[in-house]
Parts: sequence; structure tokens; C-alpha cells
Amino acid sequence: MRPSKLLTVLLAAALALLLLTAAIAVPILCRPFYYAHIGPLHIVEDTGFTEEQIKTAFNEMLDYCLGADEFSTGDLRWSQSGKDHFTDVRALFLLDLRLLAVSAAALILLLAVGKAVKVRAAPLLGRGPSFWAGAGLGGAFLLIGGLAALDFDRAFVVFHSLFFPGKTNWLFDPATDQIILILPEAFFRNCAILILAILIAGCAAFILFDLRRKKPPVS
Repeated sequence: MRPSKLLTVLLAAALALLLLTAAIAVPILCRPFYYAHIGPLHIVEDTGFTEEQIKTAFNEMLDYCLGADEFSTGDLRWSQSGKDHFTDVRALFLLDLRLLAVSAAALILLLAVGKAVKVRAAPLLGRGPSFWAGAGLGGAFLLIGGLAALDFDRAFVVFHSLFFPGKTNWLFDPATDQIILILPEAFFRNCAILILAILIAGCAAFILFDLRRKKPPVS
């Protein structure tokens, strides 16, 4: 099969995007991850809401962020400004899920086309696409994670400034948007840690796969 460096680059990009979007999707789609925080973060005691009210509010908010037509937070009060922020969040969540599907489809298509036209990924500096996907993505997020760990509060503000430019409606007033009471900062910090842990584990697996696989002969 004819080696192609372009195929290597495209495969590495598809793998990196697939891992990134999958890692972000985990805390979005795995609702038990939030439920597990209710007790340890004392959300019932701190807010006065029952566990059922908390779960209902979270689920209805998340349903909207994942495509439901109507916005609601159960028994908790919400404002138009708060809803507008979750509309922005909804766009980002749905974008991530679409990119996850696109990257998976692109990876399958690249492999299928490469096989059909008898082209294989050519090593770049002796390493294959999985190595470069893992090394590139892992290095970037180790740096980002390290900087965020130094000052999570600052990183939280920077994140919102980047993804919600010119907007301040993410600064919720608990009196009008009670949903913020059941979403403590510690939960968002743990979401970030989970995403980073999945990314690092996935990148390590990509790199290990490349290091252990038998290299094709150089043509």
C-alpha cells in the first residue's frame, strides 16, 4: 500500500477531535455524575430543596440544553436572562455532540477510503497518527489543566469570557435564577477534572497503541 503523510495528518486530527468531544460529552450525558455530588456537596442542606426537586430541576435544565423545546427548572425560579444563558449553553452542547458524530464518521470514512485506494498512513518522524493525536492533545490539555489548577476561579471566568463573549448573564442572581444554587462551583471543577482525566487516559492509550503496534515496512 502506498504511504500518505496527508492521511496520517487527517487521521490524527480526526482521532484528536473524537477524543476531545467524547470527553466533553461524558459529564453532559452522564447524569449520575451530577447526582453523585448532591450528598457530598451538601446541596440539600445548603439550599433547602429536596433531592427530588434538585434532580427534577437539573434534568429539565439539561433536557433543554440537549434539545428539548421548553425551558424549565422544576420548582425553582428562573428568569429570561437565565434562560438566555442556557440557550447559549445549549448551542455549545449540541455543537460538541455534532462534532463527536462528525469526527467518528470522518475517521471511519478515512479508513475506508484509504483501504479502497490502497493508501496507508505514513509515519511522521517514525510515529503514526494515534501517537500524534495523543501527544498533541495530551500536551495541550496538560498545559491548560495545569494553568487552571493554579487558579480555578480565574480559569472559570476566562472560560466564560471566551465562550460567551460580551455577555454577563452567566453571573446568576440566586434570587431570580435558583438553578445556580444547585450547581456549586465544586461541581464544575469536578466536571473539568473528569474531562481532563478522560483526555489524559485516552491520549496515553493512543500513544501506547502506537508504541506497541508493529510498524509497516518503509516504501
